Amino acid sequence: MRKFETLLLLSPELAADARETVLGTLTGVVERVEGNVLEVDHWGMRDLAYPVKKQMRGYYVRLEYSMPNSGVAELERIIRITDGIYKFVTVKLADEVEEVA
Repeated sequence: MRKFETLLLLSPELAADARETVLGTLTGVVERVEGNVLEVDHWGMRDLAYPVKKQMRGYYVRLEYSMPNSGVAELERIIRITDGIYKFVTVKLADEVEEVA
């Protein structure tokens, strides 16, 4: 299992419950491919350097998780088809994750 981080830029027009629904869907995908969500870090509403879909603000969320390589493609596919997610970037943090009992 490898450790990954995905930074998401969400629409500022999403309500808090809609944001939680989107994040619940993504954490469900991670768990479905035998992964573990390690941290969900809400950065909150931030100003953007340039307009994205005619918006100058966005809501940032950082997901940190461990999963097999094959699961990342499935997670990114779900991100691409989910409404309300403007942009994302996924980074591999570590090749091996030590399991905590």
